Amino acid sequence: MDVKASVVSQAYANARTAAAPQPKADGAAEGFAKLAGNFLGALQDHETTARSAMSGGADPHALVQALASSQMAVETVATVRDRVVEAYQEILRMPV
Repeated sequence: MDVKASVVSQAYANARTAAAPQPKADGAAEGFAKLAGNFLGALQDHETTARSAMSGGADPHALVQALASSQMAVETVATVRDRVVEAYQEILRMPV
């Protein structure tokens, strides 16, 4: 019986190791960097459009669209920041 239990336990250990998830190194950091880059790029594009519209080089409609898009991007980033802060505070409230 001990040999059979040992074989089963070894098979279980091998299967568990093979099925264990392998986290990607810096996956979250890369995601946040990409998100920040997209946000910064969008704001720079909107700023260029706004400057062009104010100097008469672009359509006023494009200015309104750029401002609305910028506002949406900033509100989205603020919402994500608030959620991250809430999650962090919730973790701090957990009993040890």
